[in-house]
Amino acid sequence: MIQMRTQTKRILIIDPDTEVAEELFSLFSIKDYDVERCQGITEATQRIKNVKFDCIIMDVRLPEIKGYEAVPILKTIDPTLEIIITTAENNKELESRVREQDIFYYYIKSFDRKELELAVHNVFQKASKTRKVKNEKSGEDFSN
Repeated sequence: MIQMRTQTKRILIIDPDTEVAEELFSLFSIKDYDVERCQGITEATQRIKNVKFDCIIMDVRLPEIKGYEAVPILKTIDPTLEIIITTAENNKELESRVREQDIFYYYIKSFDRKELELAVHNVFQKASKTRKVKNEKSGEDFSN
């Protein structure tokens, strides 16, 4: 059973590199996001089945599967997930495969972390606007 979403901003970091995962965990935790981390798609799918996440930050190189191949699996569990794919090394073929997927953003790790922070911020701005539109259509007011 999926836990119901409150106004908590939940992020799941999927990265087999524990050092990177810990760095991202710290970066977003101090900004008042509710952050969890796991190392692979198997663990991630179990978490997503049990907890409602708003944003997934997922490395392209996972132990079991390529991150871009995992996108449809995750979207089958929760079609509303916003997914940010990350990579340490980019090339045209990889970028093409990643961008074919239903992702929110493609982040190259050598870029400034501010870019990733902005992408995450934009995920939650989009979610807030979507909730507002749904509330207006239903005639209900769930504003903060």
